[in-house]
Amino acid sequence: MGNVLVVIDMQNDFITGSLGSKEAEAIVSRVKDKLEGFSGNVIFTRDTHTKEYLNTQEGKNLPVEHCRKDSKGWEIESSLQPYANKPNTIILDKESFGTLNLAKALEEIQSVSKEPIEEIELVGLCTDICVISNAMIIKAAFPEIPVIVDSTCCAGVAKQSHYNALEAMKMCQIIIKG
Repeated sequence: MGNVLVVIDMQNDFITGSLGSKEAEAIVSRVKDKLEGFSGNVIFTRDTHTKEYLNTQEGKNLPVEHCRKDSKGWEIESSLQPYANKPNTIILDKESFGTLNLAKALEEIQSVSKEPIEEIELVGLCTDICVISNAMIIKAAFPEIPVIVDSTCCAGVAKQSHYNALEAMKMCQIIIKG
């Protein structure tokens, strides 16, 4: 079966929108290149909020509306969108930083193919929030499968917190490449 690529929250609001950054913009072409050359299963996650976002715990701690369902900011970045529509691709909407549904989707991929997943690679945004959260969920669910994060295809809220997240993931036996 081979590899699974998990593309975390490559959405307009995290790239050019309300929570966008130059670092996030800089990784779009690298993520696209990785998708272009990838032949396994792909999972895209989408941070997904409602009009009640500011009343949630996350909204109280990060009072910046973003990724409101069905808005332009919620959509996957346009150059990556064609890859999200391919047959071997799953799109998962998530209401918080990490989602247990990601582990369930990986279990489903493995059971349908009846072959083991050899490795799971993550790319996307933000390294220090959603990438690390989902990498830890995957590592807990699949402790014997190598979990890899390509640091050249990730960006954090700030450069230092990006590096801190990479170091934290290394300590949890997540392989950091790039």
